[in-house]
Amino acid sequence: MKEKIERQLEELADKIRKMALTRFLIMGYVIVILVGTLLLALPIAGRNGAADLNEALFTATSATCVTGLVLSDVYTQWSLFGQIVILMLIQIGGVGFMTIAIFALSFTKHRIGLKQRFTMQESVGAHQVGGIVRMTKFLLLASVGIELAGAFVLCFRFCPKLGFFRGVYFSVFHAVSAFCNAGIDLMGYFEPGSSVMTVKSDVVINLVFMILIIVGGLGFLVWHDMLENKWRFKYYKLQTKIVIVTSLSLLIFGAVSLFIFEYSAPCFDGLSVPEKILASFFQSTSARTAGFASVDLSQMNEAGQFVMIFLMFIGGSSGSTAGGIKTTTFAVLIISIYSVFRRRKTLECFRRRLDEEVVHNACCILMLYLMLAGAAAVIISFVEGVSMMAALFECVSAIATVGLSLGLTSSLGIVSQLIIVFLMFVGRIGGLTVLLALSGGASSNSSQYPCERITVG
Repeated sequence: MKEKIERQLEELADKIRKMALTRFLIMGYVIVILVGTLLLALPIAGRNGAADLNEALFTATSATCVTGLVLSDVYTQWSLFGQIVILMLIQIGGVGFMTIAIFALSFTKHRIGLKQRFTMQESVGAHQVGGIVRMTKFLLLASVGIELAGAFVLCFRFCPKLGFFRGVYFSVFHAVSAFCNAGIDLMGYFEPGSSVMTVKSDVVINLVFMILIIVGGLGFLVWHDMLENKWRFKYYKLQTKIVIVTSLSLLIFGAVSLFIFEYSAPCFDGLSVPEKILASFFQSTSARTAGFASVDLSQMNEAGQFVMIFLMFIGGSSGSTAGGIKTTTFAVLIISIYSVFRRRKTLECFRRRLDEEVVHNACCILMLYLMLAGAAAVIISFVEGVSMMAALFECVSAIATVGLSLGLTSSLGIVSQLIIVFLMFVGRIGGLTVLLALSGGASSNSSQYPCERITVG
């Protein structure tokens, strides 16, 4: 019997070693979510005993996929143990389980093999395997350092209100949640389901949240490049330039649009002009996959909600804690349109030429996200009997791992909950990764068929 068990374990280990990198990443996140679900299903995790298994699964998925959609207010539903489990899932999901695993292995005598290095490269979107372990250490240490810096500043606002220990705990929790773009909060302590609306006029808390969200959404490779080249923009890699320009453009566009559309809307009632400007910039930042709400989004008019959907759909940058189709994907599509208008055969940006495969990948990601979000919204709208706008808002928020809600998520039935869980998972893993995993990564080198032109447009 012992020999049989050992043989089965060896066969399992061999299958894992031979597993495609994309499938290995997916399996890793599935395991983390399942462990989180089991922990949250324990009686000690809930304030009023054991939570329903479907709520534990939904919350564990939302935390691991750094989304932020929840069925119940986190502070009132979960005990301290449950909140700490959620916090750990956010951290693992934000920086990636492979980052933490390789960082831990680097302190042991265990040799980090080529497969682990390739998996880490796939996880963070690095361009090469060389130096990946050193980069892993940098990513994790930098993440912890940024989170602690944010928590330190937040302590000056939370500690006077909540006392020292609870203030420090709130500061750490929200710094991690903001940096990882999770959008899960404990503001239910002040008012259940209020997100950060109770501190919408606090400039310090709003600015700290915004900075953490932006830094977390830029991407690990962008940090590294910026630290190496400081403020010398012309020396940045092409990806860094595209990410910075696109992110800044979307931030300003979103803030200006929301300020104009919502200036006289009910969601801005009682706010002074400076507070409306602050709220506009905060929601423009948060819509880029963070999920915190400083105003009641259900009180927005449809123009403002559509701007939020647009920002959520694009999301953050590749290799970051954010989701969405990514700023680089959006930029490639815009550059492609510009090239067609200019009748250029190649895509050029910042005096560099982009590979055609990048355009194919960008189009594939766009269509995949559109089809998944659209199909899910149609189903939820039909099943739940809600408007298409409300259903689309929740679905885009899920697949872009944002977490903003119009209040629909908490009332969803089990079928709709499972659809949202699936969207959150796909959004965190990445649509292209899922497709590669399903296809097995196989490529065809067969001879080319004769070329024939067709008319489009």
